[in-house]
Amino acid sequence: MHRNSQTLTGNILAFCTILVWGSTFISSKIMLEVVTPAQLISSRFLIAYIVLWMLRPKWEKTTLKAEAHYLVLGLFGCTLYFLAENNALNFTLASNVSIIIASAPILTAILAHFFTKDKRLNKNTFLGFLLAFCGVALVVFNGAVVLKLNPIGDLLSLLAALCWAIYSVLVTHSLNNVHPVVLTRKMMFYGFLTMLPILLVEGAPFPVSTMLSGKYLFNLLFLGVLGSGVCYVTWNMAMSRIGIVLANNYIYINPFVTLIAAALFLDEPISIMGVIGAVLIIGGVAVSSASPKKAASPLPAAGEG
Repeated sequence: MHRNSQTLTGNILAFCTILVWGSTFISSKIMLEVVTPAQLISSRFLIAYIVLWMLRPKWEKTTLKAEAHYLVLGLFGCTLYFLAENNALNFTLASNVSIIIASAPILTAILAHFFTKDKRLNKNTFLGFLLAFCGVALVVFNGAVVLKLNPIGDLLSLLAALCWAIYSVLVTHSLNNVHPVVLTRKMMFYGFLTMLPILLVEGAPFPVSTMLSGKYLFNLLFLGVLGSGVCYVTWNMAMSRIGIVLANNYIYINPFVTLIAAALFLDEPISIMGVIGAVLIIGGVAVSSASPKKAASPLPAAGEG
């Protein structure tokens, strides 16, 4: 009963997190009208760190090795990931970025097979990935849907997916023994720290008054508080309960959320080909999530024995 409850909680947390993350592409697109990617990324990390410190205002005992691990997590899961993603948004549509990054579960499962004890690759996994990848390719490379196919933007999106897969594998070492708020807070701190050199080299003035007014303030807080703060915590909690592979399969839902949000707020089109591609993606994740015999054992949740 406890295991069933833990699994249900993990699935709910992953689903709710993706609903928010699918909308962050739109907020990022809006913010990039007035700030550079580096300014946006560092701002949301700083906001997230402050919020998480307020949630758990205490220092935790740590070691140099642990801090180095947090630094690597912050680098791949925060800095490099968001630099690639937000710069991609400057070259291509928000829906393009979301859909290409939906390939992250494929990359995560492959890395997890070789470097973790999470769910192993099997026949269903490969079949599901094939369906999902065909769906992603159908939506991204069909001119009637993409409208603005850009190699630079698409490659940056793929790089973001790879960074996320690396982060997902590396974070398994901390999910079962570090409080999720502390883990996320550490990541945001090092994410902000590693962004500072980029800000200094860029040298662009911060449009503070614009960022703190009207729709920009709302979107900035949405990205910082929910997108980077709360959602990283709930995502890490989800992975600790259902495993990194099954949790990352929820990333396939991102195209649905983003396509709908982009149509509502950015006037980006939704075509029948986009719908077909999205259906293939969801079918792929359903197949890949199913196990021929029994599901893999999830990682224990933080704080649970």
